[in-house]
Amino acid sequence: MTSVNVTTTRNTVTVNEGDATVVTVATVGPQGPKGIDLNDVNKVDGSVIYYDSSSATFKADATTTKLTLVNGGNF
Repeated sequence: MTSVNVTTTRNTVTVNEGDATVVTVATVGPQGPKGIDLNDVNKVDGSVIYYDSSSATFKADATTTKLTLVNGGNF
C-alpha cells in the first residue's frame, strides 16, 4: 500500500515505496510584476500608445496616431 504524508509545518512529502504513485505539489507564490493596463478597444492602424491621466490608463486609439503627431515627429 502507498501512503503520502504532507505536513504543513515542515512542507515535506513522504512517499512509501510500493505501487506507482504520482505526487503533485503546488504552492502559492509571487505572481510577478503587474503589467500595463492598456485600453485598446478603439485602436486603429497607426495608433500610438499614450498615458491618459484623467482615466489613469494607457490608451491606443484614433485620437493619437502617427499621422496626428506633428511637433517634431517623423513617422
